Amino acid sequence: FRCNLSSHNILACAAIIALHKNGFTGKDIVATKIAPKSTIYRFIKNFKERGSILVKKASGRPRKSSKRQDRLLKRIQLRDRSATSAKLAQEWQQAGVSASARTVRRRLLEDGLVSRRAAKKPLLSKKNIRDRLIFCRKYSKWTAEHWGKVIFSDEAPFRLFGASGKWLVRRRKGERYHQSCVMPTVKHPDTIHVWGCFSSKGVGSLTILRKNTAMNKEWYQNTLQQQLLPATQQQFGEEQCIFQHDGAPCHKAKVITKWLGDQNVEILGPWPGNSPDLNPIENLWSILKRRVDKQKPTNSDKLQEVIMKEWVAISQDLAQKLIDSMPSRIAEVLKKKGQHCKY
Repeated sequence: FRCNLSSHNILACAAIIALHKNGFTGKDIVATKIAPKSTIYRFIKNFKERGSILVKKASGRPRKSSKRQDRLLKRIQLRDRSATSAKLAQEWQQAGVSASARTVRRRLLEDGLVSRRAAKKPLLSKKNIRDRLIFCRKYSKWTAEHWGKVIFSDEAPFRLFGASGKWLVRRRKGERYHQSCVMPTVKHPDTIHVWGCFSSKGVGSLTILRKNTAMNKEWYQNTLQQQLLPATQQQFGEEQCIFQHDGAPCHKAKVITKWLGDQNVEILGPWPGNSPDLNPIENLWSILKRRVDKQKPTNSDKLQEVIMKEWVAISQDLAQKLIDSMPSRIAEVLKKKGQHCKY
């Protein structure tokens, strides 16, 4: 219920009802000129019908759908997450509800279903999911201290003219194609591949592959010999650490497995396929690419220079923070039964 009076008329309303209770007729009250005639008679009528000057709030326009039909719409949307509101309106109409795409969006919003850009994640096969669960269960009891003894590694590509693929600029009207507001592109941008490693103690080695270098087992063994061993010695000394690498073909070659064994390098894993969300170095690559982007290198030599400069500028605090996220990553994958986590 709501009162149909503004605050400055409340006293006049009370006076009208008081006079009416004391036997005054509507005509008598109109003669006092305390309110317009129509208002006086409306108040008296409401008081007689309801015993109050409060009037019931209007219900508004009736809903086009029942709760059951709303639940049906939700089920249709959850069967096909990418369906547009127009397509959903057509399917809903087949179920007997004639509603616009706008109404569909409002109903879905009431259920918390908001349209958002889909996150890009690797496709997970049943085997991938099973392997992820096996890995996470194996290391579910590990604390941040345990993960602090792991050195993570990976390869990554850096492209000239924007690693992230977009720049944001501020421009005035008519400046869209001004030279300072345009992101330059080329048909075949130079791509630089790097191999790097890091741990809770900070970033380790970063090596840039020479152009046309094949990432095969020979290259990988040479990289481990010249980059990994010095990095582990520098960061861990005589303390035993654990090495992480994914299941890329050159990583799993028998000669590599034997060489790592000969060097007494303990391996984390087996690492599950298609699981970049479990590897904190992927987040490190994203951060590095954004920093390189901001420098706007214009040629391959400058790009290499900027990559190396920004790599060594990564703080130990940032590295520690990424390593400390490992228990949360493991727990989230287990909670989601092997599916992707937010990292």
